[in-house]
Amino acid sequence: MNILRFLGLTLFLVISNSNFSTQTVMAAEDNRELVKLPAMMHEHMLANMRDHLRALDEILVELGDGNVDKAAEIAEKRLGMSSMSLHGAGHMAKFMPEGMQTIGTGLHHAASQFVIVARDAEVDPGKDAQHKVYKALHGITEACNACHNAYRLR
Repeated sequence: MNILRFLGLTLFLVISNSNFSTQTVMAAEDNRELVKLPAMMHEHMLANMRDHLRALDEILVELGDGNVDKAAEIAEKRLGMSSMSLHGAGHMAKFMPEGMQTIGTGLHHAASQFVIVARDAEVDPGKDAQHKVYKALHGITEACNACHNAYRLR
């Protein structure tokens, strides 16, 4: 038996024989603010966040394929400022803490800023264009991380 298999088996046995679950420990240590939403809004918000993640994945695929303009189109339609009505932001905002609203609006601004940077890179693909595009994309994921680090729905 090689060492990696042995270590993997040992780790599995330690975890499976422990008297506590990882979820219990994580929940006990979770200091994020709980955001209580009506059931329908809760599901709607989860669906929105899942779609944000799918949109980011599609953007990365398009960037990887060199389709910067297509990546920009996805970003604006699904994450940008023009997407806010699609996500029901006006209805959702009254249930969110002010900080969560601020971060969410920042996400949509960052996505629209990404669109501008991506379209500029498409027109003038200089040596720094790709760096600027990925830096702008980071603005979107930074907002996602900030919100998920500060708030929880469960």
